[in-house]
Amino acid sequence: MDTLSYKTISANKATVNKEWVVVDATDQVLGRLCTKVAKLLRGKYKPNFTPHVDCGDNVIIINADKVQLTGNKWNDRVYYTYTGYPGGQREHTPASIMAKKDGAERLVRRVVKGMLPKNRLGAKLLGNLYVYEGAEHKHEAQSPKAIDINQYK
Repeated sequence: MDTLSYKTISANKATVNKEWVVVDATDQVLGRLCTKVAKLLRGKYKPNFTPHVDCGDNVIIINADKVQLTGNKWNDRVYYTYTGYPGGQREHTPASIMAKKDGAERLVRRVVKGMLPKNRLGAKLLGNLYVYEGAEHKHEAQSPKAIDINQYK
């Protein structure tokens, strides 16, 4: 028996095929949308997924201001930040984040960041995410393809 016939293919920077995809966030539930986007950024939907390599797609999220939250999460969910000074712990709700300038972009980016690895690879993957509050984006030159995020698990 030839034992070398079953080699595991490991992707590297040269063999990865990255695509540009557009995701419409209109009337999508925030957490469920962001889990699928995190998997797209990671490359988990691809057959040549390699955990330590950036093999995911570049994801453009449009209409981020039309994202939904279920229940009373707009006011009951709390995100914490810390300024670094004593007594500098701050609380933010999704409603207070959305009320600020670029609030929808910050909220979606924060939720996706929490679903990525907490290392240098996760920081690099977050750089492949582009979030826009309106329907227009500035990445037409990359000719991204629009996907239906509801088709993914």
